[in-house]
Amino acid sequence: MKFSTSLQTRLALAVGLSVTLLWLAAAAVTAHRLGGEMQEVFDDGLKATAQRILPIARHDLREGHQRRDSIEHDEDGDNDRETRIGREARYGEDVTFIVRDRNGQVLLSSRGADASIFPPFAKPGFLRTETHQLYYETSLDGNLTIAVAEPLDHRTELSRKMLLGLVLPLIVVIPFSLLAILVAVRRSLRPVRALRQELANRGAQDLSPLPDSGLPSELLPISAGVNQLLDRLTAAFNAERAFAANAAHELRTPVAGAIAQAQRIRSETKEELTSQRATEIETTLKRLMRMSEKLMQLARAEGGRLQSDEPSDLRTVLQMIVQDFARAGEGRIVLTLPQEPVLSTLDPDAVGILCRNLIENALKHGAQDGVVEVSLRPDGLLNFANDGPVLPADATDRLMRRFERGDGKIGGSGLGLAIVKAIADRVGAEVDVISPRPLKYEGVQVQVKLPIA
Repeated sequence: MKFSTSLQTRLALAVGLSVTLLWLAAAAVTAHRLGGEMQEVFDDGLKATAQRILPIARHDLREGHQRRDSIEHDEDGDNDRETRIGREARYGEDVTFIVRDRNGQVLLSSRGADASIFPPFAKPGFLRTETHQLYYETSLDGNLTIAVAEPLDHRTELSRKMLLGLVLPLIVVIPFSLLAILVAVRRSLRPVRALRQELANRGAQDLSPLPDSGLPSELLPISAGVNQLLDRLTAAFNAERAFAANAAHELRTPVAGAIAQAQRIRSETKEELTSQRATEIETTLKRLMRMSEKLMQLARAEGGRLQSDEPSDLRTVLQMIVQDFARAGEGRIVLTLPQEPVLSTLDPDAVGILCRNLIENALKHGAQDGVVEVSLRPDGLLNFANDGPVLPADATDRLMRRFERGDGKIGGSGLGLAIVKAIADRVGAEVDVISPRPLKYEGVQVQVKLPIA
């Protein structure tokens, strides 16, 4: 099983297991020490019992002898038996004991005492057998000995209850402690999750600084380092966009002048070769002019402001773009618009750049005699469809890159779909390329879901 890579899970498991192991170790040490203390308590109780019973037994035996001397000799047997039965009934509650004389004869015992569990007296003190813990004591004159026995099972049962009393609270407390640790770790890592969510929700073009308010001291250096990196990236991207836009803008005037000079040379010359070369120069310069326009559009898409303060009708933008193509001689565009306005806060220029590039691609790469269908739905979904060859499965992502061309035989800058994707990424829209078209076996359909007001 693969170990979780979550910092929250790792911390909760590490702290929870550490606390659990420490509690169990503390409980084991406590049980061991408490068990030893309990054994000493049991032994002290056994010793105290013997020292308490021996004087009482000696007194009772002395009184018994006095009563027996006052009774007639023909009644000695019966009275001695009755006296012994009375003594047995009088003693013995928690432990068993026997009192012996100097010769080892049993003079007194607790009720139900088994003489076989009491080894002969050897010396005062404790003695442990397989079944009992015993304590031996002698009287001051040495004429009487007492042996007090306690079953080991009784001690084991008490120790088991004591251990159960230690373990049961842990069984209840440990799960609640682990839950409390998990909740505490989760609450403590809330700033980490917030920082992660902040980064995850950012778009590809969002390079604004991360907020550092409310972050713990451990995360402040990370946030500061990320913000420094974002500042450097912003400066680098701004320099790149500014260079592309300025270069493209500055190229327009000299390129336009060069085109005019080429056209003048072609009109003034009478040599066919010179005229042909002037035409080639004009074509190349016009391609350079289109490339500079695309670079400006790309710089606008990546660095310009794409949101407007007031919503505008997307239908108006589409109508203007289609009319521009119609005036340029492209009458193959079929536009379908809803009757109700479709309002969006997107900048009309950005929408115009997006639509113009998609229509140009459809006209350029679609069937030369086929129409280009452009439609807008009330929910902001734009559709651009054309007949023509089917795109390969791996061509969709590749064509979204800069300077990637679908067909080398067809002229183009390779920036059209890259501009569309840049605008879509910045406004949070999705670009879907479907090939072949739905319900057909050829063609390409591009869908862009624009946010509406």
